[in-house]
Amino acid sequence: MIFGALLNNHKKLFWWLHIGGWMFWGVFVKYLYTTQVLNEEVPHYHFYVAVITVIGAAITLVLRYVYRWSLQRRFWTQAVAFLVGTSAGAWGWMLSRSYIFTNWIADEKEFSDWFEKLGPAAEIYESVAYVDTFTSAWTTMAAWSVLYFGIKYHRVFQTVSESALKSAAMAHEAQLKMLRYQLNPHFLFNTLNAISTLILERDTELANRMVTELSRFLRFSLDNDPMQKVTLQEEMEAINLYLGIEKVRFEERLRLEEDIEQGARKALIPSLLLQPLVENAVKYGIARSESGGTLKISARVFGGELLLEVSDDGPGCELVDGNLAGGGGVGLRNTRERLQELYGERHGFRLSDTEPHGLTINIRIPHEA
Repeated sequence: MIFGALLNNHKKLFWWLHIGGWMFWGVFVKYLYTTQVLNEEVPHYHFYVAVITVIGAAITLVLRYVYRWSLQRRFWTQAVAFLVGTSAGAWGWMLSRSYIFTNWIADEKEFSDWFEKLGPAAEIYESVAYVDTFTSAWTTMAAWSVLYFGIKYHRVFQTVSESALKSAAMAHEAQLKMLRYQLNPHFLFNTLNAISTLILERDTELANRMVTELSRFLRFSLDNDPMQKVTLQEEMEAINLYLGIEKVRFEERLRLEEDIEQGARKALIPSLLLQPLVENAVKYGIARSESGGTLKISARVFGGELLLEVSDDGPGCELVDGNLAGGGGVGLRNTRERLQELYGERHGFRLSDTEPHGLTINIRIPHEA
């Protein structure tokens, strides 16, 4: 919990890493390595290490602001800032380390006597020591700089990734909402036409009943978020509201049969998934038959999947490779695309002929409860 909060607070995370990193360098890399591994005993060496560690931390704080400035500019500017900053920081740190060691830590007389004993080799040793100190300082500054840029680039990459995922999710949601809401104007157009016809025929009682049923259905539709899922039982309630509208026109010519297993009624499906399929069956099946027809909805759970079937005994449609000839059927097409958006390859959608006549739609989706 605390670690997660620390990762989300970038300012605190920097200071923890900065102070902790320099303390690790001072204690383990410099002090313990020199005294325990190299077995070098220097008076007040702990004081020396503490001072140069603080100076190194201060120099890298200056580099932090230089690097932060460079991150707002081109890549080559960042590369130059890295090289110049690391080298300048190492140079300044090396000079301060040498000054403090020779003037505060080392015994000046012993130091001079030792150099005198070396004779001509003293100059060579001094040069080697100089290069070794600078290399050590540059390596430490470079390591700090690499970590700084690495963490910064990781955060930028993470932000870009999160933005891309958020954009993809928003596009996905917009696509689903478009597919869902595209169905309502289609249904509304047909219903308003029917109401208009009843009004022209002066059948005001039926027109009023249809308006009442329409308002109930639209209220149900608006109260359900297209991104949410509902139980099959709730979906059947929506279908009954829709059929209540259509029965005003068809009366006894429109019949509904349900063959739904009890366990399937609690299964979750996308809101108003079956309504456009039922609407399609009424419009192209029942309405085209003088005697009307029967609409059948079946559902069962099998093998971890929910199997849905919507069929009618109307005149049927011409199918080509499992699709309507001519590519018609807005409701069918939108339902197919909606299932693809939601489930990808984990779904099935198939059209077939009903025997002896009519159209059957089979849907297979993962079972969720």
